[in-house]
Amino acid sequence: MRSVKKSKGARLGQHFLTGTWAAARLAEAVHVQTSETILEIGPGKGALTRELLATGEKVLAVEKDGALVEQLKQTFAAEIDSGALKIVVADIRDFEPERFGLTAGGYVLAANIPYYITGEIIRQFLETPAQPRAMALLIQKEVAERIIARDGKESILSLSVKAYGKPKIVAKVSRGNFSPPPSVDSAILLVGDISKKFFDDLDERIFFKVVKAGFSSKRKFLANNLSMFGKAEAQQALNACGLSPKTRAEDVPLQEWGELTRELS
Repeated sequence: MRSVKKSKGARLGQHFLTGTWAAARLAEAVHVQTSETILEIGPGKGALTRELLATGEKVLAVEKDGALVEQLKQTFAAEIDSGALKIVVADIRDFEPERFGLTAGGYVLAANIPYYITGEIIRQFLETPAQPRAMALLIQKEVAERIIARDGKESILSLSVKAYGKPKIVAKVSRGNFSPPPSVDSAILLVGDISKKFFDDLDERIFFKVVKAGFSSKRKFLANNLSMFGKAEAQQALNACGLSPKTRAEDVPLQEWGELTRELS
């Protein structure tokens, strides 16, 4: 049997958004404010770009595929000429917001990003000093549900997002709204009120060290996982936070992780 060659987009994990309602919902979800720049990651063929431009605010689109960039330049020639749209040819993972005049809280991020770099992109823009005010991302539904801890169980990912902002699922988007269709459904995840306020009196580096230690072995109780800080110290920290020695990491909410970090540091 002759093998079927995958398109470049499929090889790169790109599933182009074709559902116009989903693009409109994503653009609406980020609630762009007057004079606020919209940073779009991977505009692809421009379905979301069109809806973002409809808000009347300026769009800065970052696309690494040169062929797609040429298509976008033709499709949005008028918007580029007017200054409403600027296209940057780059890998978003190398993108530095400050170089393009984007400052903390002064822009929003909207994107339909490849599934395989979802965690990396979320981490990049939550940890940067130039954080967006809000992010609306079209991502794998299961990942979105893990981030909001729909089952009541926290994870390193959910805590990492909640430490910087407030995540919620805005809408579910079925696989039929993409070309080529992915093997799973998606969801629009909104992360709002992004800031570093949680770390005003907390060491960011130590916090994540404590969280990662807490989740180092899912089968073990939190007291055992935190014993790397010393068994007595771990027990004392749990007692100070009113947590049972048999507590598991997934059952501890964000604020208690903050208290554990203060106790252990």
